[in-house]
Amino acid sequence: MSTEAISVPLEEAPTHRPGNVRSVILGAGIGNVLEWYDFAAYAIFAPFFAPQFFSPTDKTAALLSTLAIFAVGFLLRPLGGLYFGRLADRKGRRYAMVVSMTVTAAGCLIIAVSPTHAAIGTLAPLLLVIGRLAQGFGLGGEIGASYTFLVESAPTNRRGLWASSMFIALIMGSLLATIVALVLNAVLPDGAMQAYAWRIPFFLGALLGVYAIFLRKGLEEPDAFKIAETKGSTDDRSTWSSIWENRIAVLTVIGLTAGPTVSYNTWVSGATSYSINFKHMPANGALWALFIGCVVYIVVQPLWGMLSDRVGRKPNLLVGAGLAIILAYPMVTLIRGEFWQLAVAISVSMFVLAAWTSICPAVYAELFPTRIRATGTAIPYSLTVALFGGTAPYVQNWLASVDRMDIFSGYLALLNLLTVATILAMPETRGRPLT
Repeated sequence: MSTEAISVPLEEAPTHRPGNVRSVILGAGIGNVLEWYDFAAYAIFAPFFAPQFFSPTDKTAALLSTLAIFAVGFLLRPLGGLYFGRLADRKGRRYAMVVSMTVTAAGCLIIAVSPTHAAIGTLAPLLLVIGRLAQGFGLGGEIGASYTFLVESAPTNRRGLWASSMFIALIMGSLLATIVALVLNAVLPDGAMQAYAWRIPFFLGALLGVYAIFLRKGLEEPDAFKIAETKGSTDDRSTWSSIWENRIAVLTVIGLTAGPTVSYNTWVSGATSYSINFKHMPANGALWALFIGCVVYIVVQPLWGMLSDRVGRKPNLLVGAGLAIILAYPMVTLIRGEFWQLAVAISVSMFVLAAWTSICPAVYAELFPTRIRATGTAIPYSLTVALFGGTAPYVQNWLASVDRMDIFSGYLALLNLLTVATILAMPETRGRPLT
């Protein structure tokens, strides 16, 4: 694929009423808040509920087993991407978002009510797996439908800014899970978190899921999809023939996602459990460090998005993945058990990562035609996240258990190098018409 920027003039931005802007951004984002709240809650509370689902005699083995199940949930994301992506391309973005949200909320409820290992033995981790599989299947569909819905609804010259709201929503989910953990840790007596309080965040996630379902039912389909549907150009061919036709875009999504998904899951999902279990950092301090990093990430996200609308997508992407390579080793080795070390490592890494995440929904959408946009985004993205992102916390903590975090730093840098190579090979997509 040519490395030269595409010279496409920016289309005149359509008029959007303020109420419509808010409803689109909130409607697309609320599912991502709740989806990632569920995922973050699992990772954050894993040290507390791991002994409840596995034998408590070996805490490290119990934690690694629990994080392995965390990775298992990601394995169903490609199937969710396939199913819900086709649903979104054929029946509409809104419809797919409602159904995917329902599946994820159900998975959260399963985890919340699951009996412990002491009560039902080996059936306990089986129920945990089922809950995680439901969450993974739902989130796999969420990505294609919600990313596509948001970007198709945005003015052409504001896609980067609007797209930045998506990962603000994602991190708000993680931040919400962190706040819940901090509050519970502060107000409950010693031992309560491990005994029963770990269920509370999953009950809360299920209840909030119901709210998201009703909110999304009131949304309207984007004009791009309505026009394609009216013209009869929504995709009625086989999924694989459409994917093959757009194979360069599919491979681009895989390359773009490989490094940043490991970075995201390393700092949002794995850093706290690594600090608590291997650097013996107090849980409260680790959670506050994550909270600070999340706030930094939220603040800079729209700034990176606006920058990409002015100078293009590729500079943002190169800064995000390129600096991740340079900072991988120093940020990982900075974590030595002190609060300030973890706070700095997470904050700096999330600031850099925001350059990439702020615009990735826009970039993905700009790579595909309307008839295959949701499917084309969801399948390669979900597959890449399943292979690399979902396994990141496990790999991080496993290598920590054998005192080889230097290998993990190299792994993190190598995948971001792949992303840099992909960015250099892809065209500039800012201003592309969504045909």
